[in-house]
Amino acid sequence: MKRITLTLIMGLSFLGLFGQTSKFKTVDVKEFEKFISDTTVSLLDVRTPAEHAEGFIPGTHFNIDVLEDTFTKIATETLSKDKPVALYCRSGNRSKKAARILAEKGYQVVELGTGFRGWAAAGKDIAKP
Repeated sequence: MKRITLTLIMGLSFLGLFGQTSKFKTVDVKEFEKFISDTTVSLLDVRTPAEHAEGFIPGTHFNIDVLEDTFTKIATETLSKDKPVALYCRSGNRSKKAARILAEKGYQVVELGTGFRGWAAAGKDIAKP
């Protein structure tokens, strides 16, 4: 009986330590648009600078490429944990990576599941530099 209890406790401890996932929310264009209408939200484009230069969601505050090795350092030095972060990439793949990184660092994160392409396909405004 003691052996079973010990095994169960060790198994639950393992799940507790290694089974945790970062919490962030993936939303559609409509919900993302509503979320970023709050002026306290930091809007982050995690695409490359070249992609950003082709057009971005109006109100974007920052462009920090998630594929760069310095992403975490720059993002944590730039973004405030006191403000929610809304982020997007081209199609929704890289933004999930960025969302996971920032959520693990303690940020409240919402990411656009369909990315900039989904935003554009929905006929939403696009800003140019």
